[in-house]
Parts: sequence; C-alpha cells; structure tokens
Amino acid sequence: MKRNNILTEYGALLALVILFVINVITRKGNFLQIENLRNLVSQNAAVGIIAVGMTLVIISGGIDLSVGSMTAMCGAAGILLVNKFASSGMSPNMAILLAVLGGILIGAFSGFVNGFIIAYGRVAAFVVTLGGLAGFRSIALVLGNGGEIRSTVPALQDFGFGGIPIPFVKNAGGGSVDFYWSALIFVLVAIGAGFVLNRTRFGRYVIAVGANQRVAEYSAINVQTVKLAVYTILGGLVGLASVLVGARMNSVGTGSVGLYYELDAIAAVVIGGTSLRGGKGRIWGTVVGVLLLTLIANMLTAFSIDTNWQGLVRGIVILAAVLIQRGRKDND
Repeated sequence: MKRNNILTEYGALLALVILFVINVITRKGNFLQIENLRNLVSQNAAVGIIAVGMTLVIISGGIDLSVGSMTAMCGAAGILLVNKFASSGMSPNMAILLAVLGGILIGAFSGFVNGFIIAYGRVAAFVVTLGGLAGFRSIALVLGNGGEIRSTVPALQDFGFGGIPIPFVKNAGGGSVDFYWSALIFVLVAIGAGFVLNRTRFGRYVIAVGANQRVAEYSAINVQTVKLAVYTILGGLVGLASVLVGARMNSVGTGSVGLYYELDAIAAVVIGGTSLRGGKGRIWGTVVGVLLLTLIANMLTAFSIDTNWQGLVRGIVILAAVLIQRGRKDND
C-alpha cells in the first residue's frame, strides 16, 4: 500500500495514537489512570451511538440534521415515562426498562417519518431534517414547558453511572472499576452495525444505494426501503442515546440537551473516513472519530485552554478530514 493511501485510510487512527502518546508523555501517570481511560470512552458514548447510525445514513447518500433536537425530544419523553411508570407503583428497574424501550420507539418513529418523506416524498434530506431540527426541539420544549424535566426515580441515575466491573482492574483505593453501561452499549452498537454493514445483504444494499442510486434500482434493490430503514435505525439509536443522556444527568434540559449533536456525529463520521458523497464508509472509523474528538476536548481542558476553542479545533479537524478524502477521490 502506498504511503498516501495509508494516510487516507488510517490517518484518523494514526492521529488518535499520536495524541494518546502525547498525553501519556505530558500528563504522565494521571492520564493512564484506569478511571480516566474509562471516562474517555464513556464521555461521548451517546454521541458515538448516534454517530454509528449517522454512518449508515451518510453511506446511503443521506444526512440527518435533526438528531440533536430528536435527542432532546426523546430524552424528555423518556424521563416523563420513567416518572409516570414509577408513580403508578411499578418497580424502578421495570420503569427504566420501559422508558428505554419507549425512547427507542419514539426515536425510531421520528426517524421513520424523516425517512418516509425523504424516500417516498422525494424531498432532499437536508430540507426534511432541517425541518426536524426545528420541529423536534419545539416538541421537547412543549413537553418540558420550556425548561428542565427532572427524574423522580433515583434508580435512573444509578443506571446512568452503573456498569459492569472491569475484570482484574482495581482503582487506587482497591475497589472495582465499572465500565459504564453507556460505553458498553456504544461498543455493542458499533460491533452490531459493523457486522450489518460488512456481512449482510442489507449492508451491501446501503453501500450500493449510496454509490449509485440509479444502478442500485436497475439491480432490483428497493432504494426507498433502504433509505427508510437507515433513517429508522438512526432514529432508534437516537432514542437509545437520549435515555442514556437523561440517566447520566437525572434530567433533561429541553433547550440545551442535544445541542450540536448533529455536528459532532457528522464530524466523527467524516473524520473516520466515511465519504459525504455516499457509497463508502466504515463503522470502526467512526468509533475512532468519536474517540479522537473526545481526546481533543479532554486535552483542551487538561492544558487549561479555553473550551470555547473546541468549536474551532473541531472545524479544523473536519476540514482536514474532508481534504484528505478529496485527495483520496482524486487519486482513485
């Protein structure tokens, strides 16, 4: 493989490794503490789950700008469901389970609506999801009366910060270190989506539709069904992520939760090597993109750099990733 091909294919992974090494050298033992590494994985787990779904949408030739507002709407609905179920006498664990399922179903239905209008109404994805960006946020604000919705079930936050003990790993005090549920779900979603994309007929259809929609139609692929499916899957993942966000904070600020999630998700997808033109992408690259953005934000905080610079840094990284993709396209 040529040197420039290695850079375009594995540039994000190489950047992640370089930044990791820089942190190890400059921050010494603090960075390598198991709790810090665990937090790096879980910090943006919700965005990561959304980014996995966004990868499928972008590979199919689409895009979704509504996921941030959808997160607020589904999160608000999830908190309300937990409170309602728990107040009816249901056990906290069952109330949380049903709220998670409810959030997923609401998100999946919202994604279905987006996908239906895009696929069968033949309206540009940018326009449809831009409308969703405004509409879903408005619904969230109505649900919360323009403010915050707080959970009355303490077990919800216990779930948000709960997890499974990491085998053979102890913290400085000798206690076990839990791998948070949010991070574990992110990993499982990424593995599942990677399998679907690379090992199933549906995954091949998604790539074919994004590469050339007309050729896909001539190959007897139901393009509308594929588009509808990827937006529905993304919506379901947004619903799942929204409940995890609400659990971590034990509340949902309807005006603030999910802000810029669409940009973070798209950034992770592009940085990971998925082409905005569609037809090409990889789930593992998106995971690397999420971790890279998380590490950059962590470094800015650790080195006492004003966090307001994060947007500029993120923008530079996105532009660099797009330019690398352009170079790869030209070389192809």
